[in-house]
Amino acid sequence: MRPRVTMVLAVVAVLLGGGMLVPAAYARLSGGDGLPSIGGIGGGENVPAPAPAPTAPPPPTLAAGPVSVNFRGEFFSWALMDRATGEISGAENMTETNSTESMIKIWFASDYLKQLGSKPLSTERKRQITTAIRDSNDDSANKLYEADGKAASIKRMIKTCGLTDTKPGTVPGYIGWWSFTRMSPQDAVRLGDCVADGKAAGSKWTKFVLDEMAKVRGRVDDQQERSGGGRWGIIDGLPESITSQGPVGMKNGWTRLNYDGNWHVNCLAVTDKWSLVVMMRYPGSSGLKYGAKVCASVATQLVTPQPGAALKVPQQPVGKL
Repeated sequence: MRPRVTMVLAVVAVLLGGGMLVPAAYARLSGGDGLPSIGGIGGGENVPAPAPAPTAPPPPTLAAGPVSVNFRGEFFSWALMDRATGEISGAENMTETNSTESMIKIWFASDYLKQLGSKPLSTERKRQITTAIRDSNDDSANKLYEADGKAASIKRMIKTCGLTDTKPGTVPGYIGWWSFTRMSPQDAVRLGDCVADGKAAGSKWTKFVLDEMAKVRGRVDDQQERSGGGRWGIIDGLPESITSQGPVGMKNGWTRLNYDGNWHVNCLAVTDKWSLVVMMRYPGSSGLKYGAKVCASVATQLVTPQPGAALKVPQQPVGKL
């Protein structure tokens, strides 16, 4: 039967002038599927297409998630901003306030530079900015605060950065002190974003300020009376997979205050992807290292995806925060 079919098809091919019709038509009539094999070499077998190469997962980052620390003190809160979307997440009390302490020094430095305009930056002012940020030097910060207009500078910060919970301090005997400015974690991440995106210092000086924040130096034990180490806290809770992606700018604030007997501790860190702040007040007897560990623990717990267990803070648990 097959030779007769072949002859008929050959005649049809000649009549139609379509020599390429024969193989396909023959395959159909003789029971084949008519599909060429991949690669165009005989056999007629179907070879599945290769699976697409798997895409690499996104690099680790900080993202909203539950945070639990063993905290004993008067106040604990935190906030995280996704700088791509502007979305802020955090503790339920992230609109409550703490005194800013030295965290606010990045504003004086940034705002002074923006107000400077086209005027040259003097060597002495540059030194004050560098030491106020890298070393948290109070004397340098006082000079910048005065040069930046004192209370007027705080008002500009609230307006420029869109702060909603921030207000001057009201503790008797400390009225007008920059360190007693009240700020919430929600506003503090906005401040970090305000500095990083250029609104605070302007296009000319933003990179300079962020470079200084990335060069903060000194550990907890390097603290002195009016300056000292501020490279601790959030940075200690970040894995190398995040710190290797680019600079991490930071500015912590910390003081053991006599009027309430508490450590007032704030940790701020910002990258091109996020802005994170942890704020707290706790008994002076617990020491500054305790607050540094709390800040590190919060950062570790927000790493996404999680590389491992969160850091433990050596205190009795008081429930989830």
